[in-house]
This record gives sequence, C-alpha cells and structure tokens, in this order.
Amino acid sequence: MSNEDELIVEQIPVGPMQNFSYLIGSRSTREVVVVDPAWDIDALVNLINEREYKLTAVLVTHYHPDHCGGSFSGNTVEGVSELLGINPVKIYVHKSEAEGLKKVTGVSDSDMVKVASGDDLRVGDIKVEFLHTPGHTPGSQCFRIKNTLVSGDTLFINGCGRVDLPGSNSEDMYHSIQKLAALPDETLLLPGHNYGEVPKATMGRTREINPYMRISDLESWKMMMGG
Repeated sequence: MSNEDELIVEQIPVGPMQNFSYLIGSRSTREVVVVDPAWDIDALVNLINEREYKLTAVLVTHYHPDHCGGSFSGNTVEGVSELLGINPVKIYVHKSEAEGLKKVTGVSDSDMVKVASGDDLRVGDIKVEFLHTPGHTPGSQCFRIKNTLVSGDTLFINGCGRVDLPGSNSEDMYHSIQKLAALPDETLLLPGHNYGEVPKATMGRTREINPYMRISDLESWKMMMGG
C-alpha cells in the first residue's frame, strides 16, 4: 500500500454554518482522529462505527463553539464534551487555546494534550503535524498530513478567518497566511467551512483565487484588512 493509499481523509459537512469535520487516519490500522467534532455527535460516532474505525483522539483547530461545541448567540452546540462522554479520548489543542477550550466546552485539563507548533501525533502509520497559525484566535492551529492541510478557520479556499473577534489579531493572521503560502503547490487544502465555490483545492489553485494569499507585504495586508 502506497503512502497516499494508506491515508484516510473524510470531509464531513456538519451543522447550519457550513462547517466541516474531518476523519484522518491510517487505513491499515483503522485508527482515526476526528477534527473539530461539533453539531451532531451521534452522527459522527455512527459514521466512525459504520466504517469500523477506531477513534484515538480529537484534534481541535480553535475554541469557537461551531468547531468544538458550547454556547453562543443563544444557541447550544454539541461538541467535544458530548463526544468524550461516548468515547473518552484525549483532545489535542494548542497550548494557547487550552483555557478558551475549557471555558467554552467545560472539558478539564486531564482531557487535553497541549501541543506546540512542530509537535506531531502518530495515528497508526500516519503522522499529523501541528502548525500554530494565530490570527483568528490566539491558539488557532492547522494539521498537516502528508500533502494535506486541514486549516480550520485560518485559511479558506477564497478567504481567511475573521480578525475582528475577541482574541483575533490581523498582523498574526498575515504571518500565518504567509506560513501556509510557503507550502507546496500540490498540498490539498481542507478548510473549516464550505465558503468557497469548491469544498477543497490544491494550495496552488488557492493561491490563484484567494486574494489574501496574493498579498506579500504587511502594509498592503493592513490596508486590505481596513487598517
């Protein structure tokens, strides 16, 4: 089995905000992690069971409730807390995001593994690399698996995450986008929302259609972002 054939990647539409959850794992061992489980935890668990996968961890891109569960604007969203009640595994969260995740979801320190940029996790024969990409939130992170990037709300096919929310930082987002822009053209971008004309695209194609990736200096970025 080739390296690419070994990789499980499933993009799963969830909830009313065009979110994506992801299953990432190893075809030979059937071990998977779930990225940003939210909205309908029973459906995600049923899918994992139907595929005869073994869930070994949860990966969280950032602490906003539409990605990990919690309450906002009068809405309550299922998420990591409900998932751990069914299948208790560790949540891998950037160390800068851990307190926010606890506050939003009610999970405890013992539920979490706090990671830093450059750390990695083995899922069967698959290596997941954690990339810290602050901007949308202080501890936003992406996950790089072979030639695949799961980007959360840092980078969309034709946009990027909002930087006008509490904890957001426009200059941090600029540097994060520059970091991702350096990835090879063939890298497959898998965003946290279905906001583009297509649900996924290569990084080369994304650079062509995403105006935020075509800005190469900070001053132009600040002008585009309104100061």
